[in-house]
Amino acid sequence: MATAPPSAPPPSSPPPPDRVRRTAVLSDIHGVLPALDAVLAEPDVRAAERIVVTGDIAAGPQPVEVLDRLAELGERAVLIGGNADRELVEERRGRPPAIPDEIASWAAGRLREDQLALLAGLPLTRRLHVSGLGEVLFCHATPRDDEEVVLVDSRLARWTEVFEGLDESIRTVVCGHTHMPFVRLVHGRQVVNPGSVGMPYGRPGAHWALLGPGVELRVTRFDIDAAVTALTERSGFPGIAEWADYFLHARAGDADALEIFGPRDGRTGPRL
Repeated sequence: MATAPPSAPPPSSPPPPDRVRRTAVLSDIHGVLPALDAVLAEPDVRAAERIVVTGDIAAGPQPVEVLDRLAELGERAVLIGGNADRELVEERRGRPPAIPDEIASWAAGRLREDQLALLAGLPLTRRLHVSGLGEVLFCHATPRDDEEVVLVDSRLARWTEVFEGLDESIRTVVCGHTHMPFVRLVHGRQVVNPGSVGMPYGRPGAHWALLGPGVELRVTRFDIDAAVTALTERSGFPGIAEWADYFLHARAGDADALEIFGPRDGRTGPRL
């Protein structure tokens, strides 16, 4: 008697997201080790089960040191790729960015091959199940792209566009890219931007967020003058003193940044 052929295995489904009680979210470190170290020393960061870094990690004055410091965190660190990380790899592979950035080009030349391989393999998004929030999606700019712009005052239609196709089970989205912290609702979905650790716009300090069971925007104060001195002594990037003074003191205002970024979120009429 002939036997029936074995049934095909069911289609595989994505693995369930990791479940954590609390996670710290850091974004846009941009190779500024003193700012990163200040945040990592925070008690709530030290106690967090995961430390999610939402991109633009190494394009700055201490790229090697920042990546090495994050590597010391082991599996606690969840790294996501940003446009600047991608561009570092592309530049080392002979494809310069469309918009030249002197410090990024300098940083690209200093990364080790293992660090380039790490950056090249970073995912665009990552999901975690966070207590009190459910499934949270982390990305750099938007879930579909590592450099398009959304802002605290972007139109609801713009958010609908960039979230098209996003699983309805995801009720919180965490993004970075614009270096300005905010929390807002979009058609019932919570959007969080932790701001920038290393290149804040609007006010000084290393900005980050703590998730679980709610959302808290945090800012870590540190000795900026001492950090500027340390970068000047240790970085080797030409013009580092001026760069560090400008970015660590947040001399770029949030209103200035919004005016520059605004046209890039697709707006053509009044903000709604």
